[in-house]
Amino acid sequence: MAAKPFASSADLAAKEQTLEVLADGVYALTAEGDPNIGAVEGEDFLVCFEALATPVVAARWLEKLREHTDKPIRYLVLSHYHAVRVLGASAFDAEVIVAHENTRALVAERGEQDWASEFARMPRLAEGADTVPGLTWPTATFSDRMSIDLGGDRGDLVLQYCGRGHTEGDIVAWLPRHGILFAGDLVEAEAALYTGDAFHREWASSTLDNVAALGAHTLVGGRGGVSRGPDAVAAAISQTRHFLRVMIEHVGAVQRAGGTLKEAFERTHAALVDDYGRWPIFEHCLPFDVSRLWDELSGVDRPIIWTAERDQEVWAQLQS
Repeated sequence: MAAKPFASSADLAAKEQTLEVLADGVYALTAEGDPNIGAVEGEDFLVCFEALATPVVAARWLEKLREHTDKPIRYLVLSHYHAVRVLGASAFDAEVIVAHENTRALVAERGEQDWASEFARMPRLAEGADTVPGLTWPTATFSDRMSIDLGGDRGDLVLQYCGRGHTEGDIVAWLPRHGILFAGDLVEAEAALYTGDAFHREWASSTLDNVAALGAHTLVGGRGGVSRGPDAVAAAISQTRHFLRVMIEHVGAVQRAGGTLKEAFERTHAALVDDYGRWPIFEHCLPFDVSRLWDELSGVDRPIIWTAERDQEVWAQLQS
């Protein structure tokens, strides 16, 4: 059997982007399973959520956004540190770049390696890679909660740390006035999970409990379409939790039986593929997901740093 193309290296087809107005002054851009991005208008400024992978790609989003508003960007909020979410930041020319304090530490610890890793895994997302001026450094951080007063009668945008999940620094952006939640990669709607830097057991339990407790009526996940209505929001959270729990169940069973990482991957793939195999980046993510979970269940608390070389080794071991 021929080896599968590495990660998303063969995924070169353009994805259709859809800009949706979720409420007055609240915007989301989705793109058939590519990373989602959003923006919220304050009275005389904008808050943008996520930055995409390069300034070239981010500039296209900003062109679409400028069809609706010309307010200056005061805040750029980054849900976590992954390169395809943050390295387009220079295009926004934001006054303040906000992230969790753990995210800033992760940029310092592993930002360079993640940059090389993600651009090799997803070259289509890295269009204009030579325009990235360097690592993106938050200029304002917080530990639990930060509120941005949007001015006038627009209420607050609440940035909330819900616990360790997709990474140890993920945050969500919550608009209580509208019941709209930008959840980052803590929740995916009909898109596979990437868990290579995750804390699976906390994510599947207390962290998602905290996300659900916000009571969103509209949710923009990290990938996939916008979830509209309480039932759709609950379904997206439930799907995310189920994916994690199935992984924990099957990787754990193989490990307890004295099996190998390859056996754990094959068993987990078989358990998930019927429900999730058709969704974006499933085959790409699962080897890295299982490898991290295997480490976690072996007592490795913090994820081992992914490098371009390690990516290739794990792919060859599990997807060959």
